[in-house]
Amino acid sequence: MSAALETVNLAAGVTGNLGSIGYGLAAIGPGVGVGIIFGNGTQALARQPEAAGLIRTNQIMGFAFCEALALIGIVMGFLFRT
Repeated sequence: MSAALETVNLAAGVTGNLGSIGYGLAAIGPGVGVGIIFGNGTQALARQPEAAGLIRTNQIMGFAFCEALALIGIVMGFLFRT
């Protein structure tokens, strides 16, 4: 009986912003996306070096969109505190 009571007391002592956990989980998506963008961009540059300008431009735009998702995730963690 006392072990169950200790577990309840430990759970009641947890404080903090759950948004930080949500942001940590949300950062996985943009991280994977950036890896895919640059991995495929490197392969494209190896296959067609003459299209380097266009490929690099598309890489930078894709990177910016992925990072925008990460920034939106961190802002939402601060706006909607629990």
